[in-house]
Amino acid sequence: MPDFPLLLAIDTCGPSGSVALGRIPGRDLEILGQIELAGRTYSATLVSAIAELLSSAGLELRNLDGIVVVNGPGSFTGVRVGVSAAKGLAQGAGIPVVAISRLEVLSRKSGVPTAALDAHRGEVFLRLERTGSAPAEILAGPEELAAIHPVPTRVAVCDEGATASLARVWPQTQIVNTPAPLASDALRPGEARLIAGAAVDLALLDGHYLRRSDAEIFGADVAAQADAAASAAAEPKGA
Repeated sequence: MPDFPLLLAIDTCGPSGSVALGRIPGRDLEILGQIELAGRTYSATLVSAIAELLSSAGLELRNLDGIVVVNGPGSFTGVRVGVSAAKGLAQGAGIPVVAISRLEVLSRKSGVPTAALDAHRGEVFLRLERTGSAPAEILAGPEELAAIHPVPTRVAVCDEGATASLARVWPQTQIVNTPAPLASDALRPGEARLIAGAAVDLALLDGHYLRRSDAEIFGADVAAQADAAASAAAEPKGA
C-alpha cells in the first residue's frame, strides 16, 4: 500500500446512498468529494456519480489505491448494486477492494460499540458488543431482543424505525441518535483494512444481508409448490 492511499468509498445500503473520494495523508482525512444518491436510483446514478467525482478531482480510475464498499446490511437491491459496481470497477483496473458493514460504520461514527438499523417488519439489524470477543451482527425481532442479556446500556441508531423497535423492548437503554452514515465515514476504517492486507477476493465478495431477500423466500415457496405438483402428476392414476 502507498503511504497516502487514494480511496473511493461506496454506500448504497440505506434509504439514501453516497459515494466519496478521499485521501488520507498521515492521520488526517481529506475528503476530495462526496455525492449523495437518492434512494431507488442507484442502478441509474451510481456509476455516473463515481465518474463525476473522479473528473472533478482531475483523477482517473487507475489512480485509485483502493475501493471501500459498504456491503450491508440494508436494502437487498441497494447492496447488490453497490457490491456489483465495486467488483466491476476493481476487476478492470486491478484495484484492491475491502468490504465493511454499515453497522460497523455507524458504530464508529457514533463512538458507541452497539448499533442498530431498521430492518422493517418490526426487526432491527443489530451490532452487539460482546465482552472478550468480537461484536456480533444479527437480525433481531422483539423475541430475540428480549432474550439478550445483559441489555446494552447504549445503542447508536440513525432512524426512527430502529429507535421505536428498541424502545419497546429495552426501555432503559439510552438511544444515541446519530446522523446516518455516509460513504466518507467508511474511508478511515476501509484504509485500516487495506493496510492490514484484508482486501477481499472479488469472486467471493457478496452482500452482508442478515436476511434472505423476498425473492429468495417466495422463490423457495414457488419451487416447493412446483416440486409437489410434479410429484403429484407423476403418481399413477388411482394410486
